[in-house]
Amino acid sequence: MEAWRANLYILLGGSLVASASYSMVIPFLPLFLVKLGIHQNIGLWSGIVFSSSFLAGALISPVWGALADRYGRRPMLIRSGIALTVLYAAMAFVKTPVELLLIRVLMGLLSGYIPSATALIGSTTPKASVGFALASLSTATATGSILGPLFGGILSHAFSYQNTFLIAGASVAISTLLAIIWVREPNFVPSEKKISIVGDFSLAVKNRGLLTVLIAMMITSFAIMTIEPLLPLYVIQLGVPVQNASLDTGIVFSVAGLSGIVFGPIWGRYGDRKGFRRTLLIGLLGGSLGNIAQIFFHSVFGFGAIRFFYGMFFCAVYPALNALTVEKTDDTFRGRAFGISQTFNQMGTLLGPLIGGYVGDLFHIDTVFVMTGTFLLIVAIFVLRARSLRASSVTIP
Repeated sequence: MEAWRANLYILLGGSLVASASYSMVIPFLPLFLVKLGIHQNIGLWSGIVFSSSFLAGALISPVWGALADRYGRRPMLIRSGIALTVLYAAMAFVKTPVELLLIRVLMGLLSGYIPSATALIGSTTPKASVGFALASLSTATATGSILGPLFGGILSHAFSYQNTFLIAGASVAISTLLAIIWVREPNFVPSEKKISIVGDFSLAVKNRGLLTVLIAMMITSFAIMTIEPLLPLYVIQLGVPVQNASLDTGIVFSVAGLSGIVFGPIWGRYGDRKGFRRTLLIGLLGGSLGNIAQIFFHSVFGFGAIRFFYGMFFCAVYPALNALTVEKTDDTFRGRAFGISQTFNQMGTLLGPLIGGYVGDLFHIDTVFVMTGTFLLIVAIFVLRARSLRASSVTIP
């Protein structure tokens, strides 16, 4: 088997597991915080704990990206996998909300599996297959982030919150071991440029096409994460007993994930033929309508059905953004480009739960669904009007 295909297959599974493990906490985070002693402002506390890792990741991601260009994406991939394994195991033994918060911060500082995998695939795959490979990888990542809550809901319901963390750590450990054995980075040429985070950001800003993608990435992540940490509370409002909330929330999340598995590769091939800008626009518009429509369904069954519709379109968004990142950057800058992309992504992911938790506590959670859909529509208009995405590829030397 060709090396790039072996890399793709191993990292598809690894990225799905890493993403699923990261989002596994969503169905039971508010309930776990109650167990740790939080009984007021649970929505806000959930937002703070969930967002903390993304703040740390946003600050450190450009450093890991620069080190990946200097020393290789494979070493950064393995480093992050080992760190996540240890931290998931440690999370099983927390006794207070502050301890949980500290571990989430460390996870943000030491993670980076998915950006490393994306940069490695983008750099080792033949140009004719880059679009499909990155779309497949992004689909696996997005699917993992949505299937993760299903696994988290089932495992926490069948076992305990602590055992769920241990299982997540074991899953990441297996994925990391497979990467150590089979993933290779042939013909890697280390960047000779001195590591300069300010300089890298300056280069990214000067590339108008890349800057447009980065802004779209941040606002999209912000929009999606305003609602996701609140879904367990919303499911309870639909009439689900508290003891079944984590399981039912996981099932609701998984419905969107299943539609992503079905339609993600279709959008990837569509992007290769018609262009990833058009694919991105369709995904954003469908995701916007799907979010707003969720307020009109007041049963778990109806809510799950509209989540499937939402996932059918939104699964096109992140693959298109990653493919556009590759189009707008040179191979020697790709690790740094995805590191910076991760910073923008995590800044949005950081702010989303904080704002969503605050708005959800202040108003009704329905308001947050409308807010999410509105922001996705704003991103679609921004992408539609951006001339830099209509032009031919622009690269950074």
